[in-house]
Amino acid sequence: MSIIYVLLSLSLGVALIFFVAFIISVKKGQFDDTYTPSVRMLFEDELVKEEPSSSQESEKTKNKSE
Repeated sequence: MSIIYVLLSLSLGVALIFFVAFIISVKKGQFDDTYTPSVRMLFEDELVKEEPSSSQESEKTKNKSE
């Protein structure tokens, strides 16, 4: 039974160390990302464009552009 207390205290100690490291890194701005949100809108439209399968669809797109 005493090993459970040792392992429990050891795991709480490790969890506390990781929590403190996380808080310090957040305060220092390690997780701030100012570049990605401004560029994300440029890459959203990079979907695979399907080619028109019939000549009717291509004629519709030509008529819309005129």
